[in-house]
Amino acid sequence: MLKKVLLGLNKRKAKVFLLFLVSSFLAWFLSNLSESYESRANFILNYRNLPDTLLLSNDAVTNLEAKLKTSGFQFLYYNFNSKRVNIDLSQVEKRNGTFVLSEAALKKQLEAQLSQNISLLDLDRKLLVVDLYQVTSKEVPVKAELDITFEQNYILDGGAVLNPSTVLVKGPKEEIDTLHQILTTRIELANVSTDFSQEVLLVFPKGLVNSIFSTNRVEVSGKVVKFSERIFEVPIKVINSPEGFQVKTFPNEISVLCKATIDRLKNIVQDDFEVVVDYKQVGNSNGNVLFAELAQGPENIYDLRLLDNKVNFVLEQE
Repeated sequence: MLKKVLLGLNKRKAKVFLLFLVSSFLAWFLSNLSESYESRANFILNYRNLPDTLLLSNDAVTNLEAKLKTSGFQFLYYNFNSKRVNIDLSQVEKRNGTFVLSEAALKKQLEAQLSQNISLLDLDRKLLVVDLYQVTSKEVPVKAELDITFEQNYILDGGAVLNPSTVLVKGPKEEIDTLHQILTTRIELANVSTDFSQEVLLVFPKGLVNSIFSTNRVEVSGKVVKFSERIFEVPIKVINSPEGFQVKTFPNEISVLCKATIDRLKNIVQDDFEVVVDYKQVGNSNGNVLFAELAQGPENIYDLRLLDNKVNFVLEQE
Protein backbone atom coordinates (compact mmCIF):
# COMPACT_ATOMS: atom_id res chain seq x y z
CA MET A 1 0.00 0.00 0.00
CA LEU A 2 2.84 2.41 0.92
CA LYS A 3 4.56 1.69 -2.39
CA LYS A 4 1.39 2.52 -4.30
CA VAL A 5 1.05 5.82 -2.43
CA LEU A 6 4.68 6.76 -3.12
CA LEU A 7 4.29 5.79 -6.80
CA GLY A 8 1.22 7.99 -7.09
CA LEU A 9 3.04 10.93 -5.51
CA ASN A 10 5.96 10.51 -7.93
CA LYS A 11 3.63 10.51 -10.92
CA ARG A 12 1.93 13.69 -9.74
CA LYS A 13 5.32 15.33 -9.18
CA ALA A 14 6.38 14.33 -12.69
CA LYS A 15 3.22 15.80 -14.21
CA VAL A 16 3.63 19.03 -12.28
CA PHE A 17 7.26 19.23 -13.34
CA LEU A 18 6.36 18.72 -17.01
CA LEU A 19 3.62 21.35 -16.77
CA PHE A 20 6.05 23.90 -15.34
CA LEU A 21 8.64 22.93 -17.97
CA VAL A 22 6.20 23.43 -20.85
CA SER A 23 4.94 26.70 -19.38
CA SER A 24 8.50 27.96 -18.99
CA PHE A 25 9.34 27.01 -22.57
CA LEU A 26 6.25 28.75 -23.92
CA ALA A 27 7.00 31.88 -21.92
CA TRP A 28 10.61 31.88 -23.19
CA PHE A 29 9.42 31.21 -26.78
CA LEU A 30 6.83 33.99 -26.75
CA SER A 31 9.31 36.35 -25.15
CA ASN A 32 11.82 35.70 -27.91
CA LEU A 33 9.21 36.04 -30.64
CA SER A 34 8.25 39.47 -29.36
CA GLU A 35 11.81 40.73 -29.82
CA SER A 36 13.06 42.31 -33.06
CA TYR A 37 15.21 40.30 -35.48
CA GLU A 38 16.87 40.77 -38.82
CA SER A 39 16.23 38.00 -41.31
CA ARG A 40 15.24 37.31 -44.88
CA ALA A 41 11.74 36.74 -46.26
CA ASN A 42 10.50 35.65 -49.65
CA PHE A 43 7.90 37.66 -51.61
CA ILE A 44 5.77 36.53 -54.57
CA LEU A 45 5.50 39.23 -57.24
CA ASN A 46 2.21 40.25 -58.83
CA TYR A 47 2.83 42.54 -61.80
CA ARG A 48 0.31 45.35 -62.30
CA ASN A 49 -0.32 48.31 -64.67
CA LEU A 50 1.45 46.81 -67.65
CA PRO A 51 1.95 49.44 -70.43
CA ASP A 52 -0.32 48.88 -73.45
CA THR A 53 2.59 48.34 -75.83
CA LEU A 54 4.30 45.68 -73.69
CA LEU A 55 3.59 42.11 -72.61
CA LEU A 56 5.07 40.09 -69.77
CA SER A 57 7.03 37.01 -70.75
CA ASN A 58 6.30 33.64 -69.18
CA ASP A 59 9.92 33.64 -67.98
CA ALA A 60 9.54 36.81 -65.90
CA VAL A 61 10.88 36.81 -62.32
CA THR A 62 8.14 35.76 -59.89
CA ASN A 63 9.98 35.86 -56.53
CA LEU A 64 12.02 38.42 -54.62
CA GLU A 65 13.98 38.00 -51.39
CA ALA A 66 14.33 40.91 -48.95
CA LYS A 67 16.10 41.46 -45.64
CA LEU A 68 13.69 42.70 -43.00
CA LYS A 69 13.78 43.84 -39.41
CA THR A 70 10.68 42.97 -37.43
CA SER A 71 9.37 40.80 -34.60
CA GLY A 72 9.78 37.08 -34.48
CA PHE A 73 6.01 36.75 -34.85
CA GLN A 74 6.17 38.33 -38.32
CA PHE A 75 9.04 36.09 -39.41
CA LEU A 76 7.14 33.07 -38.12
CA TYR A 77 4.24 34.12 -40.33
CA TYR A 78 6.50 34.62 -43.38
CA ASN A 79 8.00 31.15 -42.87
CA PHE A 80 4.58 29.59 -43.36
CA ASN A 81 3.09 32.05 -45.87
CA SER A 82 4.99 33.83 -48.61
CA LYS A 83 3.60 37.35 -48.88
CA ARG A 84 2.36 38.62 -52.24
CA VAL A 85 3.34 42.14 -53.28
CA ASN A 86 2.17 44.18 -56.28
CA ILE A 87 4.80 45.56 -58.64
CA ASP A 88 3.65 48.62 -60.59
CA LEU A 89 5.16 48.33 -64.08
CA SER A 90 4.10 51.83 -65.11
CA GLN A 91 7.43 52.89 -63.49
CA VAL A 92 9.52 50.52 -65.61
CA GLU A 93 12.55 51.98 -67.42
CA LYS A 94 14.28 50.82 -70.57
CA ARG A 95 18.06 50.58 -70.27
CA ASN A 96 20.22 49.18 -73.07
CA GLY A 97 17.25 47.32 -74.55
CA THR A 98 16.22 45.82 -71.18
CA PHE A 99 13.24 46.82 -69.04
CA VAL A 100 14.16 47.37 -65.37
CA LEU A 101 12.85 48.73 -62.08
CA SER A 102 15.51 50.55 -60.08
CA GLU A 103 16.32 49.55 -56.52
CA ALA A 104 14.90 52.84 -55.23
CA ALA A 105 11.59 52.39 -57.08
CA LEU A 106 11.38 48.76 -55.98
CA LYS A 107 12.05 49.57 -52.31
CA LYS A 108 9.48 52.35 -52.37
CA GLN A 109 6.80 50.03 -53.73
CA LEU A 110 7.60 47.28 -51.20
CA GLU A 111 7.73 49.62 -48.20
CA ALA A 112 4.29 50.99 -49.09
CA GLN A 113 2.87 47.47 -48.77
CA LEU A 114 4.62 46.42 -45.54
CA SER A 115 3.23 46.92 -42.04
CA GLN A 116 4.49 49.89 -40.04
CA ASN A 117 6.36 47.61 -37.62
CA ILE A 118 8.44 46.09 -40.47
CA SER A 119 11.61 47.76 -41.73
CA LEU A 120 13.00 46.94 -45.17
CA LEU A 121 16.80 46.74 -44.91
CA ASP A 122 17.98 45.30 -48.20
CA LEU A 123 16.97 43.48 -51.38
CA ASP A 124 18.58 40.50 -53.06
CA ARG A 125 19.17 42.59 -56.21
CA LYS A 126 20.04 46.13 -57.20
CA LEU A 127 17.75 46.04 -60.23
CA LEU A 128 14.61 44.05 -61.01
CA VAL A 129 14.95 43.00 -64.64
CA VAL A 130 11.42 42.58 -66.03
CA ASP A 131 11.16 40.28 -69.02
CA LEU A 132 8.90 42.34 -71.30
CA TYR A 133 8.56 42.43 -75.07
CA GLN A 134 7.14 44.99 -77.47
CA VAL A 135 3.68 44.29 -78.88
CA THR A 136 1.06 45.81 -81.12
CA SER A 137 -2.69 45.30 -81.08
CA LYS A 138 -5.65 45.08 -83.44
CA GLU A 139 -9.35 44.23 -83.47
CA VAL A 140 -10.07 40.89 -85.16
CA PRO A 141 -13.62 39.94 -86.26
CA VAL A 142 -15.23 36.80 -84.87
CA LYS A 143 -17.05 34.38 -87.19
CA ALA A 144 -19.64 31.93 -85.87
CA GLU A 145 -19.35 28.33 -87.03
CA LEU A 146 -23.04 27.39 -87.35
CA ASP A 147 -24.60 24.06 -88.28
CA ILE A 148 -28.33 24.71 -87.93
CA THR A 149 -31.33 22.89 -89.38
CA PHE A 150 -34.71 24.60 -89.12
CA GLU A 151 -38.21 23.30 -88.91
CA GLN A 152 -40.16 23.67 -92.14
CA ASN A 153 -40.82 27.30 -93.14
CA TYR A 154 -38.52 28.73 -90.45
CA ILE A 155 -35.32 30.66 -91.12
CA LEU A 156 -32.69 32.83 -89.43
CA ASP A 157 -33.62 36.50 -89.61
CA GLY A 158 -30.65 38.71 -90.48
CA GLY A 159 -27.87 36.27 -89.58
CA ALA A 160 -26.28 35.36 -86.26
CA VAL A 161 -25.43 38.14 -83.78
CA LEU A 162 -22.13 37.89 -81.89
CA ASN A 163 -21.36 39.67 -78.64
CA PRO A 164 -18.64 40.78 -78.77
CA SER A 165 -18.27 40.71 -82.54
CA THR A 166 -14.54 41.45 -82.40
CA VAL A 167 -11.65 40.44 -80.14
CA LEU A 168 -8.70 42.66 -79.23
CA VAL A 169 -5.45 40.80 -79.86
CA LYS A 170 -2.11 41.97 -78.45
CA GLY A 171 1.16 40.41 -79.50
CA PRO A 172 4.26 40.68 -81.68
CA LYS A 173 3.46 42.31 -85.02
CA GLU A 174 4.72 39.34 -87.02
CA GLU A 175 2.26 37.09 -85.18
CA ILE A 176 -0.96 39.09 -85.25
CA ASP A 177 -0.47 40.31 -88.84
CA THR A 178 -1.32 36.76 -89.94
CA LEU A 179 -4.64 36.82 -88.05
CA HIS A 180 -7.71 37.94 -90.05
CA GLN A 181 -10.59 36.29 -88.20
CA ILE A 182 -11.27 34.07 -85.20
CA LEU A 183 -13.75 31.20 -85.37
CA THR A 184 -16.06 29.99 -82.64
CA THR A 185 -16.38 26.36 -81.71
CA ARG A 186 -19.00 24.63 -83.84
CA ILE A 187 -22.64 25.24 -82.85
CA GLU A 188 -24.97 22.41 -83.83
CA LEU A 189 -28.73 22.97 -83.50
CA ALA A 190 -31.52 20.85 -85.00
CA ASN A 191 -35.22 21.48 -85.73
CA VAL A 192 -34.98 25.11 -84.69
CA SER A 193 -38.18 27.18 -84.64
CA THR A 194 -37.47 29.71 -81.87
CA ASP A 195 -34.81 32.32 -81.10
CA PHE A 196 -31.56 30.95 -79.67
CA SER A 197 -28.63 32.21 -77.60
CA GLN A 198 -25.51 30.28 -76.66
CA GLU A 199 -22.13 31.10 -75.12
CA VAL A 200 -19.30 29.39 -76.97
CA LEU A 201 -15.52 29.26 -76.76
CA LEU A 202 -13.25 30.75 -79.42
CA VAL A 203 -10.81 28.64 -81.41
CA PHE A 204 -7.44 30.39 -81.39
CA PRO A 205 -4.97 29.56 -84.18
CA LYS A 206 -1.89 27.60 -83.20
CA GLY A 207 1.47 29.34 -83.14
CA LEU A 208 0.35 32.55 -81.44
CA VAL A 209 2.37 31.72 -78.34
CA ASN A 210 3.23 35.34 -77.48
CA SER A 211 -0.20 36.87 -78.12
CA ILE A 212 -3.08 37.44 -75.72
CA PHE A 213 -6.78 37.91 -76.42
CA SER A 214 -9.29 40.17 -74.67
CA THR A 215 -11.73 37.26 -74.26
CA ASN A 216 -11.90 33.53 -74.94
CA ARG A 217 -15.64 33.22 -75.46
CA VAL A 218 -18.55 35.03 -77.11
CA GLU A 219 -22.33 34.87 -77.07
CA VAL A 220 -23.96 33.78 -80.34
CA SER A 221 -27.66 34.50 -80.74
CA GLY A 222 -30.18 34.50 -83.55
CA LYS A 223 -33.74 35.54 -84.28
CA VAL A 224 -35.76 32.79 -85.93
CA VAL A 225 -38.87 33.70 -87.93
CA LYS A 226 -41.49 31.91 -89.98
CA PHE A 227 -41.46 32.61 -93.71
CA SER A 228 -43.65 31.99 -96.71
CA GLU A 229 -43.19 31.91 -100.48
CA ARG A 230 -44.73 33.85 -103.35
CA ILE A 231 -44.14 33.78 -107.09
CA PHE A 232 -44.08 37.03 -109.05
CA GLU A 233 -44.39 37.29 -112.84
CA VAL A 234 -41.85 39.94 -113.84
CA PRO A 235 -41.58 41.50 -117.35
CA ILE A 236 -38.23 40.96 -119.12
CA LYS A 237 -36.20 44.04 -120.01
CA VAL A 238 -33.78 43.81 -122.97
CA ILE A 239 -30.53 45.80 -122.83
CA ASN A 240 -27.97 46.52 -125.58
CA SER A 241 -30.44 45.95 -128.46
CA PRO A 242 -28.88 46.33 -131.93
CA GLU A 243 -29.46 49.70 -133.59
CA GLY A 244 -32.57 49.77 -135.77
CA PHE A 245 -33.98 46.52 -134.36
CA GLN A 246 -36.25 45.50 -131.52
CA VAL A 247 -35.59 42.32 -129.54
CA LYS A 248 -38.68 40.36 -128.59
CA THR A 249 -38.36 37.57 -126.04
CA PHE A 250 -40.48 34.45 -125.66
CA PRO A 251 -41.81 34.42 -123.04
CA ASN A 252 -41.84 38.13 -122.20
CA GLU A 253 -42.20 37.49 -118.46
CA ILE A 254 -40.28 35.30 -116.03
CA SER A 255 -41.34 33.72 -112.73
CA VAL A 256 -39.43 34.89 -109.67
CA LEU A 257 -39.67 32.98 -106.41
CA CYS A 258 -39.49 35.18 -103.30
CA LYS A 259 -39.20 33.98 -99.69
CA ALA A 260 -39.93 36.38 -96.82
CA THR A 261 -42.09 36.79 -93.75
CA ILE A 262 -45.81 36.86 -94.39
CA ASP A 263 -46.03 40.55 -93.41
CA ARG A 264 -43.13 41.42 -95.73
CA LEU A 265 -44.64 39.54 -98.69
CA LYS A 266 -47.82 41.57 -98.39
CA ASN A 267 -45.86 44.75 -99.17
CA ILE A 268 -43.84 43.42 -102.13
CA VAL A 269 -45.07 44.33 -105.63
CA GLN A 270 -44.01 43.48 -109.18
CA ASP A 271 -42.22 46.83 -109.62
CA ASP A 272 -39.75 45.85 -106.86
CA PHE A 273 -38.13 43.42 -109.33
CA GLU A 274 -36.15 43.92 -112.51
CA VAL A 275 -35.16 41.05 -114.81
CA VAL A 276 -32.89 41.78 -117.77
CA VAL A 277 -31.43 39.96 -120.77
CA ASP A 278 -28.35 41.28 -122.55
CA TYR A 279 -28.37 41.04 -126.36
CA LYS A 280 -24.53 41.13 -126.32
CA GLN A 281 -24.72 37.50 -125.20
CA VAL A 282 -25.52 36.58 -128.82
CA GLY A 283 -21.85 37.08 -129.64
CA ASN A 284 -21.06 34.15 -127.32
CA SER A 285 -22.71 31.66 -129.71
CA ASN A 286 -26.00 31.36 -127.77
CA GLY A 287 -28.03 31.10 -130.99
CA ASN A 288 -31.53 32.43 -130.37
CA VAL A 289 -31.31 31.92 -126.60
CA LEU A 290 -30.63 34.62 -124.04
CA PHE A 291 -29.99 34.18 -120.30
CA ALA A 292 -32.01 36.26 -117.89
CA GLU A 293 -30.55 37.86 -114.79
CA LEU A 294 -32.15 39.38 -111.73
CA ALA A 295 -30.89 42.98 -111.71
CA GLN A 296 -33.03 44.27 -108.85
CA GLY A 297 -35.05 42.83 -106.00
CA PRO A 298 -36.77 43.88 -102.76
CA GLU A 299 -34.86 44.22 -99.49
CA ASN A 300 -35.30 42.26 -96.25
CA ILE A 301 -36.05 38.91 -97.85
CA TYR A 302 -34.48 35.48 -97.31
CA ASP A 303 -34.32 34.00 -100.78
CA LEU A 304 -34.88 35.24 -104.31
CA ARG A 305 -34.36 33.29 -107.52
CA LEU A 306 -35.55 32.87 -111.10
CA LEU A 307 -37.51 29.67 -111.73
CA ASP A 308 -36.14 29.65 -115.28
CA ASN A 309 -33.35 31.77 -116.74
CA LYS A 310 -33.52 30.96 -120.46
CA VAL A 311 -35.65 32.79 -123.03
CA ASN A 312 -35.87 32.66 -126.82
CA PHE A 313 -35.83 35.82 -128.92
CA VAL A 314 -36.43 37.22 -132.40
CA LEU A 315 -35.30 40.46 -134.01
CA GLU A 316 -37.85 42.83 -135.52
CA GLN A 317 -36.81 45.81 -137.62
CA GLU A 318 -38.15 49.07 -136.28
